[in-house]
Amino acid sequence: MEIIPLTNEMVMILAILAYTVLMFVTEVIRIDVAAVLILVMLGLTGLVPESQLFSGFASNAVISIIAVMILGAGLDRTGVMGAVAQFILKIGGKTEKTVMPVVSSTVGVISGFMQNVGATALFLPVMSKIASSAKIPISKLLMPMGFCAILGGTVTMVGSSPLILLNDLIETSNQSLPSGTDTMDTFGLFSVTPIGLALLLSGIIYFLVLGRFLLPKEKAVKHVNNHRSDAYFRENYNIDKNITEMIVNKDSPLVGKMIKELEFDPHIPPVVALFSDGESTLAPPRDRFIWNGATLGVMGSPDEIKRFAEEFNLTVLPKLRHFKTSFNPSISGVSEAVIIPGSRYLGTKLSEYHFRKEYAITILAVSRNNKLYTGEAMYDLELQLGDTFIIHGRWNDQMGLSRSRNLTLVSDAPSEQQRPQKIPFAILFFALSLSLVIFTNMQLSLALLTGAVGMIIFGVLNMDEAYRAVSWKTVFMLACLIPLGFAMEQTGTAVWIAQNTIAGLGDVPQIVYQLTLAILATIFSLVMSNVGATVLLVPLAINMALETGGNPAMYALIVAISTSNAFILPTHQVSALIMGPGGYAVRDFIKVGFFMTLLFLGVSLTVINQLF
Repeated sequence: MEIIPLTNEMVMILAILAYTVLMFVTEVIRIDVAAVLILVMLGLTGLVPESQLFSGFASNAVISIIAVMILGAGLDRTGVMGAVAQFILKIGGKTEKTVMPVVSSTVGVISGFMQNVGATALFLPVMSKIASSAKIPISKLLMPMGFCAILGGTVTMVGSSPLILLNDLIETSNQSLPSGTDTMDTFGLFSVTPIGLALLLSGIIYFLVLGRFLLPKEKAVKHVNNHRSDAYFRENYNIDKNITEMIVNKDSPLVGKMIKELEFDPHIPPVVALFSDGESTLAPPRDRFIWNGATLGVMGSPDEIKRFAEEFNLTVLPKLRHFKTSFNPSISGVSEAVIIPGSRYLGTKLSEYHFRKEYAITILAVSRNNKLYTGEAMYDLELQLGDTFIIHGRWNDQMGLSRSRNLTLVSDAPSEQQRPQKIPFAILFFALSLSLVIFTNMQLSLALLTGAVGMIIFGVLNMDEAYRAVSWKTVFMLACLIPLGFAMEQTGTAVWIAQNTIAGLGDVPQIVYQLTLAILATIFSLVMSNVGATVLLVPLAINMALETGGNPAMYALIVAISTSNAFILPTHQVSALIMGPGGYAVRDFIKVGFFMTLLFLGVSLTVINQLF
């Protein structure tokens, strides 16, 4: 095999590829910003013509992902997931052996028709309710649910971003195939279903037979009225939910100070309410001053309250007076909220936001990887996906925070379904989208967008909610990376990399090439986005197949499927999302995910070879 010579254009593409991998692995700058820079470099260097440079923003894959996110938000807005939780409890019983497979299979199937990250975010509060009712530690349910959500993303071609993107990459590659080579057919909605179902079933069996013994062992959490118990917050976050009223005396050092000055001191218990000038305020704004005679609502243990009162000359009241109604458990309380994909808080500091003023919510602490941040350290923390906020406020205000689609509540806060009267419309338009995909030749993006627009027109969610439902970070990253795949094909860089890889492997059976691609996709997906890994590796896979006499569409599918094989580290968005609420450490993912990774490789390659 004669290897094509390296050209100046190829060198530029290789440099941009190296930059892409470096930025995605280190995240020195946000990955969506890095993707925009890649797009600009491709344009300035002339590697992609102007007519193709911005085609990604109008691509079938990008529009499809936007529509899927809106459809998922519509189902969430109507409270369909609450009904799903009741159904799971009804048929799954209340033991780990029965609940886990029912939960995991349900989430897995749902993930086949909406983004698996979105399905996981929707099911976090559902899982809390199930764990509460069944008296099962949530750590025993969240990782199986999360892993099966990832596996479920391979059940249909709309379950994960790489599979949605795959057909676009295949069509791009068809334009640059050697003359005389048959063009590749694109995949239908259920082309990957046998593979996805085999992976999902193997994942469920794995957790029933081995995985559940590898999950972290902990005492079952005691729940009260479906909420986290006082002991739970005390043991996990060192937070005592006891609230005491304290009067600020005239010679107290607190007189003239602002609330934010107290928040920066981790030794001062959280001030969650203020009564001053005849006005009672829950979660007083950080810029509110404390004056002589004001009454503070302070959360903490009796010892903390006593020490605080003595140090700052405060009079402790024997019982609640001004805040008796506000602190009724049916009106307010403490819960957990997790940062989800697309959140505006990602990559920013807590000090940049005003939760007290905007949502009437007090942030008590932030938990990351089982490490707790309070006081000034909490406000200086650069927020990441999966960070868990421990919050206090009225339940209605907490639900308002959740509806912002920047955080999702984990603790089961009492709330009414938002728009249950719109359930029929939500189900109707979701079913309509799937029907158009299955029974017509309509383009995937148009079919999905039809259902999304129908939900908006019939009030399942309004346009502002639809905008918030979309992870624009994902959209921009995908749209900006599509031209990179085009450039790899057009400049011959993908062919050059494929030929050198084949030369390095030597004359080996087809399964070795396939396993090499699957392992590369697995490694790439652990250190960078699965979308980025797909864009980089699909052109390589197609050219490797052409050089070795393999099936190029099959090789491309191996890459797109294998980018979901991200279990060893909590770098996948789903894993990052469940890490905090489940109380998992990195070692738990390594321990449980190692065998899951091997199982994924074996099952996926076996079924793909049977099908093709």
